[in-house]
Amino acid sequence: MSRYWSAITHKLTPYVPGEQPKLDNLVKLNTNESPYPPSPRVTEAFHENIPNQLQLYPDPNSTALRTAIAEYHNVDISNVFVGNGSDEVLAHAFHALLKHESPILFPDITYSFYPVYCGLYDIAHTLVPLTEDFQIRVDDYMRPNGGIIFPNPNAPTGCPVALADIERLLIANPDSVVVIDEAYVDYGADSAVNLITKYPQLLVVHTFSKSRGLAGLRVGYAVGNSELIDGLTRVKDSFNSYPLGKLAQIGSAAAIQDIEYFESTCEQVIATREQMITDLIILGFNVLPSAANFVFASHPQHDGATLTAKLRERSIIVRHFRNPERIAPFMRITVGTDEQCAILINALTEILTQTTE
Repeated sequence: MSRYWSAITHKLTPYVPGEQPKLDNLVKLNTNESPYPPSPRVTEAFHENIPNQLQLYPDPNSTALRTAIAEYHNVDISNVFVGNGSDEVLAHAFHALLKHESPILFPDITYSFYPVYCGLYDIAHTLVPLTEDFQIRVDDYMRPNGGIIFPNPNAPTGCPVALADIERLLIANPDSVVVIDEAYVDYGADSAVNLITKYPQLLVVHTFSKSRGLAGLRVGYAVGNSELIDGLTRVKDSFNSYPLGKLAQIGSAAAIQDIEYFESTCEQVIATREQMITDLIILGFNVLPSAANFVFASHPQHDGATLTAKLRERSIIVRHFRNPERIAPFMRITVGTDEQCAILINALTEILTQTTE
């Protein structure tokens, strides 16, 4: 604490990102990055466009990138907003669209940046408990509110929400902005993007950090009614008119245009996930149904924190959440390559065998 800090700084509880350790022979399964590199078109685009450009400011409107995103989703460019990772896009959504008199609603177990944004922007919020089996039940959101936000699939559970349920939620909340955070939607859930023309209060947020393999570029975007996009742009241009550099814009546009590569890597991750779930169940783990590039697993005889520590001793990094207490038994395990997941399963087999001897 410092006497030079503002009052709001003293009250903040910052988000804690996943660890980026520097260990030899590391099997990194803790931050849900893609196990595969981005489309080859990305590096090709870099080589074609880098010379004699980096001394100039990037396009503040990211026109080429927004056009590529709009074409991919079959919407108008006026329906697309881009930012420095989906975290920045979400932050602008909290500031521009979710700060009202009534509290906003989001799950009690979800992306832990949401309460951080509420603290930063002084936004009242109410936590809506997941069901006993860790599902988002949209009927619990049928109440007065200042807005609604949740991931689909949810994080860190990986459980999806049916598109029909999301539409029921939109019908019941015509006067509240509903933000669906689709960071992991490409791994098995149904996107709500096609609903934006029918429901003007809907904002759908995506990222290039997961299924597009571009976590290192920090690019995210939102798709929604042009009035919502205008609100985000007003906040963005009051904060940073140049959130995306030239390389980020060029690389992301190339990635979203390579549909064949994108679909093939998603299919591979899904296949690996299903095999990993089968292997974990054989070892006695309880695994929540996942439509993401990670699984949420617990073992009835072994503490999640202990298993996480024992894996780390073997240079395998997964993520463990101590809070809330309800999810403390679980580990969130990113789906890696087949080889990485085989190393994980072998290590868990060894750990479980040693602890039962």
